[in-house]
Amino acid sequence: MYLVKSGWQYVVASAVVVSGAILSSGSSTVVTAQSASPSGEVTFTKDIAPILQRSCQNCHRSDGVAPMSLVTYEDVRPYARAIKQRTGIGPHAGVMPPWYVEKNIGIQKFQNDPSLSDEEIAKIATWADNGAPRGNPADMPAPRVFADRNAWAIGTPDLIVKTTELEVKANAPDWWGEIPRVTTGLTEDRYVTALEVKEVNDVDSKAGSGRATVGGRYVFHHMIWGTKVLTDADKDREPDPTSSALFDESTTFWPVHEVGRNADFFGPDSARLLRANSSIVSDSVHLHSNGRDTKAHLEIGFKFAPKDYKPKYKTALFGLGNGVDIDIEGNQAGQQLHAYTVLNDNIKILSFEPHLHAPGMRMCLEAIWGYNIQTLNCVGYDHNWVRGYDYTDDSAPLLPKGTILHIIGYMDNSPSNRNVPDPRNWQGSGNRSVANMFIDLGNRVVLTDDQFKEAMQKRRDENPGRDVILGCPLCMVSAPAAKTSTQNQQQQQQQ
Repeated sequence: MYLVKSGWQYVVASAVVVSGAILSSGSSTVVTAQSASPSGEVTFTKDIAPILQRSCQNCHRSDGVAPMSLVTYEDVRPYARAIKQRTGIGPHAGVMPPWYVEKNIGIQKFQNDPSLSDEEIAKIATWADNGAPRGNPADMPAPRVFADRNAWAIGTPDLIVKTTELEVKANAPDWWGEIPRVTTGLTEDRYVTALEVKEVNDVDSKAGSGRATVGGRYVFHHMIWGTKVLTDADKDREPDPTSSALFDESTTFWPVHEVGRNADFFGPDSARLLRANSSIVSDSVHLHSNGRDTKAHLEIGFKFAPKDYKPKYKTALFGLGNGVDIDIEGNQAGQQLHAYTVLNDNIKILSFEPHLHAPGMRMCLEAIWGYNIQTLNCVGYDHNWVRGYDYTDDSAPLLPKGTILHIIGYMDNSPSNRNVPDPRNWQGSGNRSVANMFIDLGNRVVLTDDQFKEAMQKRRDENPGRDVILGCPLCMVSAPAAKTSTQNQQQQQQQ
């Protein structure tokens, strides 16, 4: 038995007869036990189960959000061919686990990276091609123990704030606008080291994906938001989706929530301030129907630094994207978008987060310093699984002021891209998924000159003997050594 994709659903296409593993007749399938495996054979218990435990079962378990469990051999065996196919397609839309970093270019050290190595992908393919043998039960690792399905990736939050519940009718049109402000209830200023946003709704996780929309079981597509201590004028003001009066210099901005997006970790030196008596404010929520009447709200989890914490770096606020002159022709693949910005400060990039819409297939991030061009990363893109990629502290790009950041977007507005409902249409800028955005939403911090020199020296110490350090174009540029008194005297005598 294997799965094929039909629209947005996975359906059983046919049964595969494997001696000693699956006996099929019509739509019924019987899984039988395997004998102990010959030495060197790739088996489920010894080779495949550990991979699934690390990289798949967070979602693929009985109470997870994925459509099937991949815990026991009986769970996994019917999907062996589908697992081979989905893990082997490379960093493109549809790959599992959903992680799209291209491993042959750029920085390769990220936090919470669930991706498979080439060796693991080859093992899965060999296992599926050889009949998906169970192997020796004694080789089976102990089952993972999972917390409640509603557990947080950031750990138990110190504060959870819930937005007002909204109802989205099964056939309602897309909606953008302002949602009611919600107080955090926080009575003292605290710095936030990690943040996670979840949609909580009344959709049965096993009910299928509903309508073929982005994030089919969810109704919040995104929320652009901040926190602010509301003035009396703010409190009296009626919601107005055409105004951004809620946002001003007193607003703390937080990473955009998007369907499928992972949690944010701000690093040990760059936590963000959540002010006492502040409220969650947003004038840009995008709701879309999913084919069922759905009641939903967002829950925002904050993880706090210790009370005596003070951040070393401040958040960098600058845009990198194109929201004005996007021009994507109909019925064409292989189109590109470009955007640039010049850094006015020394910057440490904490994460790279491509944001495109339905035609988006790939984004690359480049740093240009003088005549040096470094491709920091290229990643595939799937509008159904928005990913942010958090660099490890020892790999986060360190870029001097004057660096040009350049993003390149690769767009497929052709019939081969199933995310595009009608590829005949030209596409320009807009909020809807059938229009386009082109932005890097990654997190960055500003470093003073002294902090920048300190960070570069640490990076040099971590990479002894290296001629080039990717993401740090000045790391290998040493300042001239101080002249000794003897050298100064010799220079004066020559003059």
